[in-house]
Amino acid sequence: MNKPPFEVADIIRAAGNGFIEKNRSRLSYQHLRVLRAIERCRTAALGGHRDRCTRCGHQAISYCSCRNRHCGKCQTSARNQWLAAREKELLAVPYVHVVFTLPHQLSSLALANKRILYDLLFRASAETLLEIAADPKHLGADIGFMTVLHTWGQNVLHHPHVHCVIPAGGLSSDQQGWVEPRYAFFLPVKVLSRVFRGKFVDGLKKAFRKGKLCFAGALHPLRQEAAFRAFLRSLFREDWVVYAKPPFGGPLHVLHYLARYTHRVAISNHRLVNVADGMVTFRWKDYAHGGKQKLMTVTAEEFLRRFLLHVLPTGFVRIRFFGFLANRRRKTLLPLCRKLLQMAPTLASPNPVAPSSSPATIWRCPQCQGPMVLLERFSALRLRSLLATRTALIDSS
Repeated sequence: MNKPPFEVADIIRAAGNGFIEKNRSRLSYQHLRVLRAIERCRTAALGGHRDRCTRCGHQAISYCSCRNRHCGKCQTSARNQWLAAREKELLAVPYVHVVFTLPHQLSSLALANKRILYDLLFRASAETLLEIAADPKHLGADIGFMTVLHTWGQNVLHHPHVHCVIPAGGLSSDQQGWVEPRYAFFLPVKVLSRVFRGKFVDGLKKAFRKGKLCFAGALHPLRQEAAFRAFLRSLFREDWVVYAKPPFGGPLHVLHYLARYTHRVAISNHRLVNVADGMVTFRWKDYAHGGKQKLMTVTAEEFLRRFLLHVLPTGFVRIRFFGFLANRRRKTLLPLCRKLLQMAPTLASPNPVAPSSSPATIWRCPQCQGPMVLLERFSALRLRSLLATRTALIDSS
């Protein structure tokens, strides 16, 4: 994929300082850390390394990445490593994609209580799937699935939802057979919606009784129990959105499908169309009108405000596994699933190979595509000195 003409880092460099000064009282340390990491990513400020092509001898200096999970440039490598680890966990069955979305009325409360409400979103959606799947009226099986949290919509505004990727079917209650789904969409969506809403609202009630919720600013009136209960009742006036796609294929398709969801950030650099004169233009899909591609232009300050809505709490896990894929059950139940599906057992990983004395391959040579190897690493101070020396030599010549 070609390098995008503009990056989020360009917007931060152009408007970040002014945005921070104007909104300092509302920005957390985590917000500032994300902005600074993206701004410095793959620049001399983070240091770098010199590499040489083993084929043609070409040398190049590369800058280090920030490795922040909110940085779009740093997610490709992390995604590829994660997908490689998932490959051996895939089953030879179709997979189903189910999306649970929080209603807009909960947006302000979720932004003020990210850790609590996002965690509740994970738990309520997972418990809903496990409960309905275990019901003999619907599937009567123990299922396993992966859930990924996204907090944005195409317009980069707050839109919290989780994507669940589920093998179509599950283990029978006696673990002696694999149960095939009886519905085209795996489980009935209306039932999932009602149960999900009930579980989430019940979780909110418990969090309120334990005094865990923060009601700052416009949310202050909800501190009163009567007002909070009235707010919860309003959540039952409309059905909550649960969306299920038809099965999309077996393991050959799953990794490509997962790559679209697992390591995304609020907006990728490739969606940026123009950054100039304090304005940002980006592409977005208007799903209310058939997913039509449109352009949206906002001020750089508004863009950064929207971008920071999606900064997650420190240490918050945004990819989780449930059912027979849960970490504590996967080791015993996944091989059982493969056996029942008559799949070949996965080969045990060989003993780790001792590290070679030769430098590790970093990337491909831009001249001949030969393997580049690491020669030396530079601190930020050393790298700036090298660049200054190079610039001085060029100027003197």
